[in-house]
Amino acid sequence: MDIHFMLCKGVLMVIDKPGKISGRITLLGRTESCVYLLDGGSESAIIGGGMSYIVPDVLAQFSAFRVREEAISRLVILHTHFDHVGIVPFLKARLPRTAVCASTRGRGMLSRPDAIGSILNFNRFLLEKERPGMPEEQFGLPFDRIEVDEVFTDGRHVALGEVTLEILEVPGHSSCSIAVYCPEEKALFASDAGGIPYDGKVFSAANSNFDQYQKSLERMSRLETDIHCAEHYGALTGDDARGFMAMSLESAHITRGLIEETYLRTRDVNETVREVTDLFVQESSGYFLPREVMEMVVGQMTRFLAKSLDG
Repeated sequence: MDIHFMLCKGVLMVIDKPGKISGRITLLGRTESCVYLLDGGSESAIIGGGMSYIVPDVLAQFSAFRVREEAISRLVILHTHFDHVGIVPFLKARLPRTAVCASTRGRGMLSRPDAIGSILNFNRFLLEKERPGMPEEQFGLPFDRIEVDEVFTDGRHVALGEVTLEILEVPGHSSCSIAVYCPEEKALFASDAGGIPYDGKVFSAANSNFDQYQKSLERMSRLETDIHCAEHYGALTGDDARGFMAMSLESAHITRGLIEETYLRTRDVNETVREVTDLFVQESSGYFLPREVMEMVVGQMTRFLAKSLDG
């Protein structure tokens, strides 16, 4: 699941509507659930797996933007949370020659029946919320597996026509998180591992391991980035893209301090979770995930930090 934490300064200008980000990169899907087409000329890739209910949007955009579906050679999953793999079963059925790609840990996660069941249930819930009454079969549901055809490991360089995908393992948001850097475009596809632009601010997403999350941000901050492609709430270009990682690092510092200070004051995990969740619900009005999910992830992060503080 995803949770996004507050940075109290800075205003970002985000491209959050489907369309061209650059000559080779096109944002697809919806504002809250973004996937990207990276066009390498002779072949292309879909980066990000979105949520199931965006399938009709993506198909309409394929037509509107004259996407050559036969050229899509890879579908890259940057991490395996339910809101980042939802369209994968549909697209794999539609484009059977397209290779589904993920990290080694991502492949392991997607081989687990309990993980697949959770992904399916959350996508069903949001499908009914967003498109009530529509047959789920039109969205590639139900599914009982998501098979990974190609494993992306840290440091690998993958040729995609005229461009390159450089793979970085960036755990912290999830243990299976990877990022893709395209040097020809100076574009970083970080998904939630890089933090999330929302409502003009940056929100942190250290769901799995706060230490690793901050180290991963540091690593990505060293890349020369003119385009930052997030999988929730759009993409940034120019100075906004170049400054995004610095803002995300500061957001992580503030967020960690808030959770730690609250826990040290209360010495109670449940009370810390309640207080912090209350604050973040207020700060993220309009965000697509319900409070119950946000509270669950705040609990995960609080328990990680409390364990560290308690030695």
